[in-house]
Amino acid sequence: MSRFTLSITASADDIDELGHVNNAVWVRWIQEIAVAHWEAVAPADQRAAYVWVVTRHEIDYRGNVVAGETVTGETWVPEPPKGARFDRHVRFLGADGRVKVEAVTTWALIDRTTGRLLRVRPEMAAPFLGG
Repeated sequence: MSRFTLSITASADDIDELGHVNNAVWVRWIQEIAVAHWEAVAPADQRAAYVWVVTRHEIDYRGNVVAGETVTGETWVPEPPKGARFDRHVRFLGADGRVKVEAVTTWALIDRTTGRLLRVRPEMAAPFLGG
């Protein structure tokens, strides 16, 4: 599996004073799609032993979304990890196919027991690579 998609519909609680999805909500949705991708692909033993944390977000806002509007989020990991970290790409498309938000986020692998960074092994990364 290389690309993962998730549909999200904006609720009234997601809307800011300007009448569209708040920037903080986009960050939450980026995390939601990344976590959903991990949960869909990783074996149960890995999900129990490890957790991913964000170390960086780079987000481009290209369009607005209003309450009741559905976006399709896509995420993929185009390159192998570098040590404990890798970059994940995320894009949200409106019903019209236009990009609303694009992001590159950097994630680090943490051992749940020790709280320490871990090198991402090739076999762990393999199901996420491509795009």
